[in-house]
Amino acid sequence: MSRWVEVRPGGYHDSVTLMRVSRAVSERDGVTGAMAAMGTPLNVETMKRMGFDVPADAGPGDLVVAVHARDAAALEAARAALDGLLVEASRVPDRGGLLGEAPAARTTASAAARAEATVALLSVPGPGVFPEAMDALDAGLNVMIFSAGVPVAQEIALKEAAARRGLIVMGPDCGTAVVGGAGLGFANAVRPGPVGIVAASGTGAQQLMCLLDAAGTGVSHVLGVGGRDLSSQVSGRSALAALAALDADPGTELIMLVSKPPAPRVADLIREAARRLDTPVVFALPMPGEDDLTRAAETALRALGRPVPRWPRWPARRRPAAVAGRELRGLFAGGTLREEAAVIARGALGWDLEARGHSLVDFGGDAFTRGRAHPMIDPSLRLEALAHAAADPEAGVLLLDVVLGFGAEPDPAAALAPVLAAALRDRSDLAAVVSLCGTPADPQDRDRQAAALREAGADVYASNAQAARRAVKLVEALERAEGAPG
Repeated sequence: MSRWVEVRPGGYHDSVTLMRVSRAVSERDGVTGAMAAMGTPLNVETMKRMGFDVPADAGPGDLVVAVHARDAAALEAARAALDGLLVEASRVPDRGGLLGEAPAARTTASAAARAEATVALLSVPGPGVFPEAMDALDAGLNVMIFSAGVPVAQEIALKEAAARRGLIVMGPDCGTAVVGGAGLGFANAVRPGPVGIVAASGTGAQQLMCLLDAAGTGVSHVLGVGGRDLSSQVSGRSALAALAALDADPGTELIMLVSKPPAPRVADLIREAARRLDTPVVFALPMPGEDDLTRAAETALRALGRPVPRWPRWPARRRPAAVAGRELRGLFAGGTLREEAAVIARGALGWDLEARGHSLVDFGGDAFTRGRAHPMIDPSLRLEALAHAAADPEAGVLLLDVVLGFGAEPDPAAALAPVLAAALRDRSDLAAVVSLCGTPADPQDRDRQAAALREAGADVYASNAQAARRAVKLVEALERAEGAPG
């Protein structure tokens, strides 16, 4: 076994780039482990758990690269590949020679001064976000904070500072936005249209965008506000600003607001603010008593006088041939999609889902993404869980989401379909249902992904709510069959 660790002072790359590089190198022949990351305490701890001896002087401003390989030849090839990937990631496009000739900007404000920008997207470690975000606000820019791990007191301070300047802070932990047709973060390729979306949920916003696109209706803007914005502490500060901004936008005829369950007092505050707007607002909140995301999209279409389509579906070619396990196993990458499925499942199967053996897990949650990429980028952890669930004789139905779009895995079906196919081939009594969130124009091509997942044996739905209902019906059928006299 050959090992290599190197600290490169000042060699900054953003976390998403480094996660992709780490994964690409890890998948090379002869490599048993690889990681490229900034030397934060969390990343150093992760490297040490992987068996790397990280120098004690590595700090958050240093790039740390490490590789395990079976032999010296594999290690040397992996080092060369890693360096090549990092060089490629560092290249700045030559736009008429202007950027290529000028030294790199060293502050957010100086970068903003070089372009006619209106939005700054920040993706730096959470503890370092505050000064960069204030710099951007002082430069007159709206701010999208992709980073998580920002203290709530700093979030409130940033949003109050933005309000004083007539600006909006999207985030922290804002993964999706569309501003003036430009997708930021994990966004889908959707047509322009009259619907503006305020989103305290990234995958919730993506589901609405994709459903509207499937109905031939696009979006004007999608303003993410961060998963904590509708909490009791933050009190909807950015959601209120986003509602006002979309209400003033002449290209927005209807507003949708999507969020994981908000704090009750904040929900009342947002509803009251929505009632005072000139633009109608439709709420999409995955909680009891509220419309699910698909029904909310249908409500919006009807309000605009547009037809509601039959949502795309790709039925499986196979059906379970026998009855054995009856439990539902939900393995999700999107937190809001998981929440929506849980509400639907609890309504049909009972509120004691877990006590009855069912489970729905969000692999994009903090417990699973500390020190590793989100499952929309790196599906390996969820694939392991899928294989484990399929091998459990008590499992009867597998329910998964696949979220496409810019920034996501380039070909998720290439990794998922073989695992699904193997599981379903080994167990004729097992069913699989997939919620596929994407559009035909996405880089991954929704219809191509659907065909591969269907061929693997899954029922595939463009609507997450319909996928959840299909999975629940299969579980109910298994329960009835199990209870039938033999």
